[in-house]
Amino acid sequence: MTAVGATGAGILERAPRRRLAPHRIVGSIIMLGLAVFSVWSLLDVDFSWARITRGLNTAAGLIAKSDPISFPSIGDLAYLIGLTLGIVVLGTLLAAVISIPIAYGAARNTTPAKWVMWICRGLGVLSRAFPDYVIAVATAMMFVVNSTLPGVLAFGIHSIGMISKLYADAIEQIDEGPVVAIRAAGGSKAQQFWSGVFPQVLPSWIATTLHRADINLRASVIFAWAGIGGLGLRLKNDLQDFPESLGAAIGDGIVIILLCIAFEIVSSTIRRNLLGIRPRGGGTGTTIVRLVTRGRPAPPRSTSPAAFHPASPEEALRRPWTAQRVRNLVWILVALVVVAGSFWTAEVFVYGVNWGQFWPTMASFFPLSTGGHPIGDYFEALLDTLKVAAAATVLAFVLSLVFGSLAARNVAPNGWVRNAFRVLITIIRGFPEIVVALLLIMVTGLGNQAGTVALAFGGIGLLGKLIADSFEEVPNGPETALSAAGATRPQRYFSATLPQGMQSLIGNTMYLLDTNFRASSVLGVVGGAGVGVILFSAAGLQSTHGQITTLVLMIAGTVLLIEALSQYLRWAFK
Repeated sequence: MTAVGATGAGILERAPRRRLAPHRIVGSIIMLGLAVFSVWSLLDVDFSWARITRGLNTAAGLIAKSDPISFPSIGDLAYLIGLTLGIVVLGTLLAAVISIPIAYGAARNTTPAKWVMWICRGLGVLSRAFPDYVIAVATAMMFVVNSTLPGVLAFGIHSIGMISKLYADAIEQIDEGPVVAIRAAGGSKAQQFWSGVFPQVLPSWIATTLHRADINLRASVIFAWAGIGGLGLRLKNDLQDFPESLGAAIGDGIVIILLCIAFEIVSSTIRRNLLGIRPRGGGTGTTIVRLVTRGRPAPPRSTSPAAFHPASPEEALRRPWTAQRVRNLVWILVALVVVAGSFWTAEVFVYGVNWGQFWPTMASFFPLSTGGHPIGDYFEALLDTLKVAAAATVLAFVLSLVFGSLAARNVAPNGWVRNAFRVLITIIRGFPEIVVALLLIMVTGLGNQAGTVALAFGGIGLLGKLIADSFEEVPNGPETALSAAGATRPQRYFSATLPQGMQSLIGNTMYLLDTNFRASSVLGVVGGAGVGVILFSAAGLQSTHGQITTLVLMIAGTVLLIEALSQYLRWAFK
């Protein structure tokens, strides 16, 4: 061995070796266990591309023999769209209003006491744990009225979890200067919030509310199985006349997809023009807005400080009507008209509620019950639901890792490849996965297999976009150093890009598992297996409402467990 070689070997022997921390060992064991469970789930649902192909061929034959694709009449279409949007807007608005005090108590820099902070955060976690469909079923039975009110309440209660969390995050990121100045001038707590905090967080809050409304619109289809009207109910009715009305069902699905894209276009336009925020999402509508406005900067969110210099306090009270102020006023008036129109189209009238049935029906959900079935049947149904979610997640993960990596600027071999995969992910994101699941289950009759494929399909659009963005955001220093040392593209990817993006990859995959579990918990309602089957049967029997409470608690417990595992894994691989 040469002197240089001996010196190099000595340096390697003396080089400090990073100890493997205990939490990383535990995290690795948990990840390995989740991977094994997911692969076993994929095998247990009897997934095979051959069966899926045969099912799709059968579906193609049915479509060829069915009536041509048809759409609702203009009048019916306008009514159904108005009804659906009314439920979504009112439910999201309800959650946004309730989330303000919860976020105030949950944020570290505004909460009046530490115990208040933990209570408010706990309320947000609990509301996220209960699936919106389950809330819709429960409220529909409580009020015993053919109304859209259960749908509004379901969206309102379930959306509090996400909205209040993001509201609180925005509060914690504010500039404390204005708040300190108001406090020093003797301002009250309310004045500090409404004059120092609220103006800073308002743009973020509006963007969060619009994003949640988009999510609620995609989820509104399943409410039809809780007896709530709208486009979802028409799709359900057409599927019940399957296969004669298959063409009409496909037309309903197309309308829902186009409505989701149109809503996203409007939402992205508002964020850009009203808030001065460039749309950066991965949805089809957001991408359309981004392409149309390419090269044009987003309008400023507020006027320049130099634009208005009042000479006296009296003059400061008479702010000039600038173009932006007029535009903001117009948007506010439009928002008020939309809210009023939502009340009218959704026909949410409290006086039509049978309040006399509220408490008796509420009492029927207790005590907990299994409806005469062994508790093992419930855990088996929960396991079936979890297996569908895990199988869909592992399928989506494998494909998303490929698609998302090739959609990242620092991984793709050239711009053409990156743009092609970005477009592919965007197109997939345009299809609400619940609509795909409904059509696949009804058309192919493959049950859990169709549900797994549908959830995996939607997961590619979600996870693929998150992976691409997270990989593009990793520090480029290690990648540059490896390139300078002559490393190949795969070596740079596996040695620098993937390790740096591992924390985001784990967190995003666990988020997808959580999302898939919530969605798969209601697939049993439309032909799959799992807890949805029991929920659907228990909803129509007064004596078995205790089963719903049992299932809801089991679902909530599983969601909280998945969220806890996600938090631990993100911390373990930080």
